[in-house]
Amino acid sequence: MACRSFLTALSALLLAGLCSCSSTSSNLASAKVYRQGTSTQVDNAKYYKVRTTAYSHMEADSLKYGLASAEGGDLKYGNYRSAAADWSVFPLGTVFKIEGLPWTYRIDDYGSALVGTKTIDLYKPNMAGISNWGVRNVNIKLLKWGSYAQSYKILKDRTKHNHVRAMVQSIQKKHGQEASTASL
Repeated sequence: MACRSFLTALSALLLAGLCSCSSTSSNLASAKVYRQGTSTQVDNAKYYKVRTTAYSHMEADSLKYGLASAEGGDLKYGNYRSAAADWSVFPLGTVFKIEGLPWTYRIDDYGSALVGTKTIDLYKPNMAGISNWGVRNVNIKLLKWGSYAQSYKILKDRTKHNHVRAMVQSIQKKHGQEASTASL
């Protein structure tokens, strides 16, 4: 048992230095490592390197939702901005800053193209904003880890959509019944 704990801690340390995330040793104690096939995810690390894209409520596939986020509020674009992600990777309520930029982002939306990826989609109020951002690999600093329980609570009644069902199944696989009853 002690050997397994040591190997898990060693894996987290190696992943922090080699993978798409990094962390200081003080953050490793709260980090959780998940393996799925050849993919590994570290939750609660302080820093991540992620692929980012941009989206807008003006895109054809988003027009029916208007300015509403998946969480239910309005999409934000100011000092505090909306972002979308696979909620089984970056859960609802995750707050972060992009290195070198002054804005704070909060995951309050999701999109079908994001499911199964570690990509974060940044909200832009117009199509020019999407073009100007393009695709960028950036370093982000996590200010607050979101809630899988809140993600699950919203997603569980939307499983008629394949991408939502995939997020729910991934959350359940990671957290089992805890997802539906606790703040993870």
